[in-house]
Amino acid sequence: MARLARVEVFSSDEIAIVHVLNRTVRRCFLMGNDPLTGKNFDHRKVWMEEELQHLAAHFGIDLLCYAILSNHFHLVLRSRPDVVAAWDDAEVARRWLMLCPKRKTADNRPEEPSESELDTIRRDPARLQEIRSRLSDISWWMRLLSQKIGRMANQEDGEVGKFWQARYRAVRLLDETAILACAAYVDLNPIRAAMAETIETSDYTSAQQRALEFQQSSSKPLPPQTVKPIARSLCPLSLDESHGELGACVHAAGTRASDKGFLPMSMADYLALLDWTARLMRSDKPGSTPDCAKPIFERLGIDAGAWCELTKNFGRLFSTVAGTPNVIDSTRSRTRGQRYHVRSRARQLWAA
Repeated sequence: MARLARVEVFSSDEIAIVHVLNRTVRRCFLMGNDPLTGKNFDHRKVWMEEELQHLAAHFGIDLLCYAILSNHFHLVLRSRPDVVAAWDDAEVARRWLMLCPKRKTADNRPEEPSESELDTIRRDPARLQEIRSRLSDISWWMRLLSQKIGRMANQEDGEVGKFWQARYRAVRLLDETAILACAAYVDLNPIRAAMAETIETSDYTSAQQRALEFQQSSSKPLPPQTVKPIARSLCPLSLDESHGELGACVHAAGTRASDKGFLPMSMADYLALLDWTARLMRSDKPGSTPDCAKPIFERLGIDAGAWCELTKNFGRLFSTVAGTPNVIDSTRSRTRGQRYHVRSRARQLWAA
């Protein structure tokens, strides 16, 4: 069966939360310890974090979660055309020219555009409309990210050709269950891969940065790892629309698109749920179900066993869209009205 076009699943003109994944060519360890060459490429993970900061500061897209491993990376992104709509023409032009600059500084950073450079966009209505659309387009985010990292790695290695295995994979998250399970799946990647034992030691993940920032705000002593600047690029986690989080919630400081959360739970409860799930992945540390998990599982209509399978096998259970079977069954593709397939095991998790 031909793969469904991404425009059928999500588009820049609507708010959508999407899990994206990309792998290095032939799954080689080109962003970590490479056993074939004996080289270490962890510095490329730093490149990725720095580029994610830059993209989050200029796109109308929220960075919800990320995990960067040795041969692939995961992101959870939320397109925000409502945020882009709040920007005036000059701001739209400025942000695009910071993403695709005409001039750079001596240290190879984008230079603030001049008035004449801004005019090339804001005085061209068709071009301006196109760029407004691009600024909330997840495909453009992934295009700029993948191109830059691939180009830098090839230049460093003196190579040409593909750095990434194929075009990125994308799964739209349709409901709270999918968003929460996918966030945990992404944040626990290093623990599941036996690269870390705790959230605080899970380097190059949003979970680590959120945990360290939470400890810092709670005046608890921090482990050797420190909060990185990318923590300010992450969208807030807690969503509470009953206390004024309606509308675009445009971020004013310029490090991210918005200040709107994405999960109806506190940071403390999310970290406790992550910690317990991580312990279940280690047979020697099963732990007890945290009190916060029980109402969450009841609301989502799943049990602890189903939750653990969701967070362990999320990538295998869902291919184009993710959510409860009822939600997926009631959803159709954007233009052609096609139904989405639900794998049998995904249905069984809710039938148990």
